[in-house]
Amino acid sequence: MILVYPIHNTGSIQVKGDINMIFYFTATGNSLYVAKQLDDKRFSIPQELNKTNRHYKDDRIGIVCPLFEFDIPDIVKKFIRGSEFETDYFYIVITYGCHDGAVADRVQKNLKYDGKQAQYITSIKMVDNALLVFDMKKEKEIEHTKKIEEKLAIIKDDIINKKHMIQEALKEEAEFSEGYFAQKAVNGPMYLFPLYDVKENCVGCGTCAKVCPMGCIHLENGKPIHDYTNCANCMACVQHCPTKAIQFASAMKEVNSEERYRHSKISLAEIIQANNQNLGYRP
Repeated sequence: MILVYPIHNTGSIQVKGDINMIFYFTATGNSLYVAKQLDDKRFSIPQELNKTNRHYKDDRIGIVCPLFEFDIPDIVKKFIRGSEFETDYFYIVITYGCHDGAVADRVQKNLKYDGKQAQYITSIKMVDNALLVFDMKKEKEIEHTKKIEEKLAIIKDDIINKKHMIQEALKEEAEFSEGYFAQKAVNGPMYLFPLYDVKENCVGCGTCAKVCPMGCIHLENGKPIHDYTNCANCMACVQHCPTKAIQFASAMKEVNSEERYRHSKISLAEIIQANNQNLGYRP
């Protein structure tokens, strides 16, 4: 039995039997789609972080999240560090688009540093939604080549059978991420604050505020105002703006500012339900 990071509180969530308890973080729907294929018992990490009591017990407990700069997002790290997982089988599935950067080994090392460990960590290639690097139109056109459903079937079978595996760190992937981190150390971060500009075609619908998992956006005089203090740089506000009024600031040029991405089988309503913090949103 794995018992991780005790928290002194009451009323823990307990799910008995063979149901997987899955926690997910999603900005464009990729990770939510994966979580939905694995099981029906799902919990949004941004919403769970609002709880003071985070003790979870189940036969299997999993995390599904995207890759952010060759690591799991800070919001996911915060959730894992501050939660107690009582389980025999803890797993992590990481969605990515182009390179996974040998992330599984890196995540396991960080877990052990925090006194935790996973029995299974893997990654799955999906649409790469990094707007500064990729054209969303082209990414959607090649989605079918990534054999997502085949990989998902393998992952689900692994989890059902409680396979113990930390995905192998391929040499080329490790070298790619090492090169990225070295370049970042010299040239500074890829993303510069303030990240976004709001264009004149904004209609004040508030979608950006609703999809922000950090509650960083509020409306003033019908226009969104970003507070970058806790910004996760997930780009949900950019991807889901119905008029494409939110774009990267002029210092950072998008590949195709006219194209946006949300997983075709995930609705905007599902993204809002997962992320809306009701902080500062004034319709």
